[in-house]
Amino acid sequence: MKAIVYRKYGGPDVLHLETVKKPVPKDNELLIRIHAAEATKSDCELRSFKFPVKWFWLPLRVAFGLFKPNKTILGSYFAGEVETVGKDVSTFKSGDQVFGATGLQFGAYGEYVCLPDNYTIALKPINLSFDEAAVVPLGGLNALHFMRIANIRSGERVLINGAGGSIGTFALQIAKSMGAEVTAVDSSLKEKMLRQIGADHFLDYAKGHFSQTSQTYDVIFDMTAAKPFSRCLDALNPGGRFLMGNPRVSDMIRSVIASKLTDKTVFFSFAGEKKDELLALKKMIEEGSIKPVIDKTYPMAQAADAHRRVETEQRLGMIAISIE
Repeated sequence: MKAIVYRKYGGPDVLHLETVKKPVPKDNELLIRIHAAEATKSDCELRSFKFPVKWFWLPLRVAFGLFKPNKTILGSYFAGEVETVGKDVSTFKSGDQVFGATGLQFGAYGEYVCLPDNYTIALKPINLSFDEAAVVPLGGLNALHFMRIANIRSGERVLINGAGGSIGTFALQIAKSMGAEVTAVDSSLKEKMLRQIGADHFLDYAKGHFSQTSQTYDVIFDMTAAKPFSRCLDALNPGGRFLMGNPRVSDMIRSVIASKLTDKTVFFSFAGEKKDELLALKKMIEEGSIKPVIDKTYPMAQAADAHRRVETEQRLGMIAISIE
């Protein structure tokens, strides 16, 4: 089978096409023919081994390869079709169109992947293409996780900092479906797209931190790694909730102190990416309350260009790679 492979850490050009051995499913596994995968910031970070949150570096390097990558095919989020199933699999059958996450197995940048049937996999939403379905799990699962923690009530004011990313675009739509009034913070080039998917207000981060305005919020969801912690707390209403998607160790410590000593609550819980959450997203998509936003789809041979597009932060939505 063909796969997008990298055998050393570095820039996008370390990605290249190779012919590799097609996997064979175990008794409890599905053999999935991948039709599309999402190119994510995490893929780019693993490829280059450069992370905005520095404390990740050493444990990840030990886990994934000190001098070269142990797992040479990236890709954690996909959509495809079940080709065959192991003898112990009863939840899926050959021909099922599915989407989901490969977890730490990666491999979605290849034509085939084998995954246990208890992984976060579900039938693809009937109203999405494979490209569209592939970009749902990362942003959708993380956004749903945080918006449920926020326990948003109708009429509350919600600010999403980094609203134009994979997670932010879904968080915006989910918050709107909960009845919130949403302010999106991102680059000015993303304003039109963010308003089209439901943003009530928009702030350009280049014109100053959102806390410099007089507006306060019931919920702040911050996806940026460099956040002025105290200024975010100051922008919350009494009883407000501050959710951190990219916390530093110092932020984690301060979150515990702030939650105990103030009337505000700070969360940094990481998403578990559970199957029941994926099924909830599928239902919301089929009902029309949320939708994925794709900036561009690249063929396998242009995977390096896909990574470059992700890294520019100029994309208007998610980046898909067509595995055809």
